[in-house]
Amino acid sequence: MAPIRLRTPAIAAPGERSFWLQDIAAAAVTPPLVGSACTDVAIVGGGYTGLWTALRIREAAPGMRITILEADFCGSGASGRNGGQLHSWYAEIDRLSAVVGLDEALRLCAGTVEAIDELVELQRSGSIAMDLRLGGWMWTASARAQEGAWTRAVQITAAAGAARFRTLTAAEIARRCGSPVSYAGVVEEHAGTVHPAKLARGLRDLALARGVEIHESSPVRDISPGPPATLRTARGELRAQKVVLAANAWLAALPQLRRHLYVVDSQLIATEPIADRLDQMGWEPGLAICDAQQQVLYYQRSRSGRVVFGRGSGGIAFRGDFGAGFNRHPERGQHNVRELHRVYPGLAGVRVDHDWAGPIDCVPEQVPVFDHLAGHPDIVFGMGFNGSGIAQTPVAGRILASLVLGRKDAWSRSGLVGLARRARLPPEPWRYVGAQLVRQAIRCKNDAEIRNAGAPAWTRLALRLMPGSRGDR
Repeated sequence: MAPIRLRTPAIAAPGERSFWLQDIAAAAVTPPLVGSACTDVAIVGGGYTGLWTALRIREAAPGMRITILEADFCGSGASGRNGGQLHSWYAEIDRLSAVVGLDEALRLCAGTVEAIDELVELQRSGSIAMDLRLGGWMWTASARAQEGAWTRAVQITAAAGAARFRTLTAAEIARRCGSPVSYAGVVEEHAGTVHPAKLARGLRDLALARGVEIHESSPVRDISPGPPATLRTARGELRAQKVVLAANAWLAALPQLRRHLYVVDSQLIATEPIADRLDQMGWEPGLAICDAQQQVLYYQRSRSGRVVFGRGSGGIAFRGDFGAGFNRHPERGQHNVRELHRVYPGLAGVRVDHDWAGPIDCVPEQVPVFDHLAGHPDIVFGMGFNGSGIAQTPVAGRILASLVLGRKDAWSRSGLVGLARRARLPPEPWRYVGAQLVRQAIRCKNDAEIRNAGAPAWTRLALRLMPGSRGDR
C-alpha cells in the first residue's frame, strides 16, 4: 500500500514567532525521534488537539503506550499563536445544530463549559500556569450591519434552557472594554482569556508527567499504513498500532481531506505594554472581545498590559500548500493596526511591538470533523476548528480517544464524526480563484459596512461562493 505523504512545515524564524511564544522563550525540551521505536498510539502533532487526545487516551487506557511526534515544538503552530480567547461552543450552536442536531449540539456545548471548568481546576491546582482569567467574552457590533449577528445563537440557547448570554448596553460595553465604537452585543460571563503558549507548554509538561512520550523536532515525512503503521521522520521510524492525525492545516497535504479542507491565514499584532492606559480606559483584565464583521476581529489585553489584536485576512493557500509566507504577512499587520485605531482611537500613538500570522484549518460547515481515513481503519483524524479551539479541543480529544480505542459511546457516535456527510469544495484552480474573489468582496463589504454604507451589489453575489456562506459572528 502506498505511503501517506505529509508536508514538512516551514519553521518560523525566531522573530516571526507569536508574541506569546517569544514571551516565554518557547522551545523544544524533548529529543527528536532517532532510530526505531514502537508504540500503541502515535499522534502526529503536538498542539492542543494532539496533547488533549494523548491525555484523554491516558485517562481511559492507562496502560497504553502513547507517542507524540511534533515537527517543531509543542504549541508552535496555531496553539501558540492564537488570540487567547476562551469561550464555549454556545456561540456556534446554530452551526453545530445544522450538522449534529440540537440535542447533541447542546451536549457538545456543555462539554466545552466543562472544559473551561477543567482549565480553571488545572490552574487552581498548580498543574498549569496559563494566565487564565474569566473576565467574560463579549460579542459586539460597531456598525449597523453587525447588529444582531448573535441573535440565532442566543435564541437557540435560551429556548433550550441553557441561557449563556446576557444582552449588553452601549454604556456597559464602553465601561468594561473602553471602546467608544462598539455599542451593542452580548456577553458570556463564564469565559475569558488565557496565555496560549503557556497553556500549550503546560499541556506538554502534563502529558510528559503522565507518561506520554513526546519527540519534538520530528516532522513526519510519510506513513506506511499497517497494522502496524510505520511513521518516518528524518532520523527515525515509529511503528504504531493506531495513528492520530492532529496536524491542523497541514492535513491539507492529504488529497481525501483537502477536498473538504481549506487553509486561510490569520494575522495578529501585540502592542507595547500600556497597562496604566488600559486601566484608565476601563478595559477589564481577562475580558475577551470579538466583533461581528465578516473578517472577524478578536482582541484582549494580556496580563502584561499589551493589546493583542487579531483578524482573519482571508488569504488562502493554493491546493492547501503554504510555506514560510504564512508565518508573517507582507502587510505586517497594517489592516489590524487600522482596525485597532478605529476601535480604540485613543491608542493611535501606541507602538506595535509584534506582528505574526499563521494558517488555520477551515471546513465549509465551520465546525470540526473527525473520522477514520478512508481505507485505513487504524488512522483517525480531526480537523476544521476554524480558529476556535481552546475550549473545543478538550472535547475533540474525547472524540479522537474513543475512535482510537474503538469504543461505542456518545463520543465515537458524535455527529461530528463522518467526513462523507460533509460538503466538498470545488477543485483547483477554481477554488483558489473563487477564494480571491470572495476575499476582495469581504474586504469591500466590511469597509463599506463599517462606514454604515451599503456594500456594492457585486459583493453579495461574490459572497455566495464562500464555503458555508451565511455570514460570520
